Amino acid sequence: MGGSGSKSKGFWPFSGSGSVDDPTKDGNEQSLARVRSFPGATPFVFTRRSSKFFDEDGDLAHEFYEETIVTKNGRKKAKLKRIHKNLTPQGIIKLDHPCIHVDFPVVLCEA
Repeated sequence: MGGSGSKSKGFWPFSGSGSVDDPTKDGNEQSLARVRSFPGATPFVFTRRSSKFFDEDGDLAHEFYEETIVTKNGRKKAKLKRIHKNLTPQGIIKLDHPCIHVDFPVVLCEA
């Protein structure tokens, strides 16, 4: 289900500087050290892209449907037709609680 993980080898933005003398290389010590080239990199995610959309009226939802009347053999039947046009994405939203990034390489709990 994920699909957002990093596929590149040897680059972990949360593991340290990446030098040979780095104590995180041996696997025994794992730290939350920040990368020197990315001083603002943390293992936490504070924002995400929303899956909701605004319609023309300003309503916010995951999906929008329009009721259409279909006449078949003299009988009227109501059907729902999904709307795909004139929808604006909500954009980036702030998370209530920070989450841990999917590429964070540390085991959090061993049971």
